[in-house]
Amino acid sequence: MPRITSLVLSSFVLMMAPMLAIALPAKVGERAPDFTLANAQGSDVSLKSFLGKTVVLEWFNPGCPFVKKFYSNGDMQRFQRESLAKGAIWLTINSSAEGKQGHVKQTEALDIINDLGLSSTALLLDPNGTVGKLYGARTTPHVFVIDSDGRIAYAGAIDSVASTRSEDISTATNYVLAALDALRSGKRPLPSDTEPYGCGVKYAN
Repeated sequence: MPRITSLVLSSFVLMMAPMLAIALPAKVGERAPDFTLANAQGSDVSLKSFLGKTVVLEWFNPGCPFVKKFYSNGDMQRFQRESLAKGAIWLTINSSAEGKQGHVKQTEALDIINDLGLSSTALLLDPNGTVGKLYGARTTPHVFVIDSDGRIAYAGAIDSVASTRSEDISTATNYVLAALDALRSGKRPLPSDTEPYGCGVKYAN
């Protein structure tokens, strides 16, 4: 190979190396990326601390009409309670950046829990969007179910009806609860990957 071509190729590889090193969002069947975020009380919560349990990750924006659909009549809170009763962990994650719709400050987090009656294990704050991007969370809600071995077993929409109408909840197939039931029975969730719907996650950029 001519020396000039070799130098150009080497320079290209060096230029691309940082881009190649960026981790792609995890997919169904892959190990769920670990993370640590502050909860509403200001304490750190790590995903790895729940290894051995089934974990639900729910992306959340209190200002999003699709989120309000599930919280206004207590449906999401009911899903959370049902999941916890089945032995699962439910982590509600807010990745809205400061100045964007749905951003939750640490000082506001407990009020959000009380006002909406959240029944999840924890409300976690991700204002930099680091964890949201790690998982490729695109909408609120966007839900991931992680099995007891720490692998993503389901990712996508919470149910089968992409609307903002709360009356549609009762006729929709709830993919998250179905995934939890499948895992409890030792089966693979089907479907395991659906198209999420809702408001776009309000990342900083």
